[in-house]
Amino acid sequence: MNPLLRVHDLVVGFPHLTAVQGVSFHIDPGETLALVGESGCGKSLTAFALMRLLPRGARILRGQVVFDGTDLVTARPQELRAIRGKRVALILQEPMTSLNPVLTIGAQIAEAIRRHEAVSRAAARQRVVELLDLVGIQDAAKRFGDYPHNFSGGMRQRVMIAMAVACNPQLLIADEPTTALDVTIQAQVLELLDRLRRQLSMAVLLITHDLGVVSQWADRVAVMYAGRIVEQAAVGPFFAEPRHPYARGLLGASVGYGEGAHYSDTRLVEIPGTVASAAGEAGCPFAPRCPEVIAACRAAVPPLVRIGAGRAVACIREVAHVPALG
Repeated sequence: MNPLLRVHDLVVGFPHLTAVQGVSFHIDPGETLALVGESGCGKSLTAFALMRLLPRGARILRGQVVFDGTDLVTARPQELRAIRGKRVALILQEPMTSLNPVLTIGAQIAEAIRRHEAVSRAAARQRVVELLDLVGIQDAAKRFGDYPHNFSGGMRQRVMIAMAVACNPQLLIADEPTTALDVTIQAQVLELLDRLRRQLSMAVLLITHDLGVVSQWADRVAVMYAGRIVEQAAVGPFFAEPRHPYARGLLGASVGYGEGAHYSDTRLVEIPGTVASAAGEAGCPFAPRCPEVIAACRAAVPPLVRIGAGRAVACIREVAHVPALG
């Protein structure tokens, strides 16, 4: 099976700062890949780079983002417009700031449909009602004319999901889609996303810092630190035996994964210090916080290398004598 999305050696920079450094991963059709890490590690910037929607001052310096055979890094603007929203869709963290407050939710979803499909206003309206019903909004026909402020946070996120899947995308990028929601609504939204993934045969890039979400909803996980991927694995092996010290630290600091055991009831163990700058000192960027650091860690940045089927890690203790991924 050929990957639906293949990211190779992606480098994204601002003036005087390289924020994403040589990121590589792939997503197969229909699977969910979780991109995890602390705030500030480059997850969201990576997601925006995939769609060439970078903030002011940022630009892609190197790399490939190949979606279904098309390199989005070199694609012409008209090619990108045809792909964004139709074949690749994005859900942002905060739906209240993502929706236009002066347009009805029905008008906003209909606009997304008519931008990519030659349908009448009546047909678009009917499609919007079907989408609102699909994502669990009751009295969908009556809610068509409501404004974003008429909806709760969970309902607004459902509206964002309806807009994202309006044109049956092949890939959905969900950037912290449950951050502002309470635990019960989080579960409902994630169940909805997974149901739609199966119904529409979508692939999902799920960006999150919540390892509980990853364990339940993802197929594979890529751990990001200081602008780099430091570990990739299938979800089962990752939670059974994380190989990078940072990944072990994330598990130890997460509710349900205390010191020493999977789903442990023991105390949480914080990772000391703060996320290193992507343009930090020479050597492994996690070295200043790592409890297993050795002298070699400070000499050079360890490459991401394959250590088994579907598994890769960037740690000097793991990668000695193993060739780097090309």
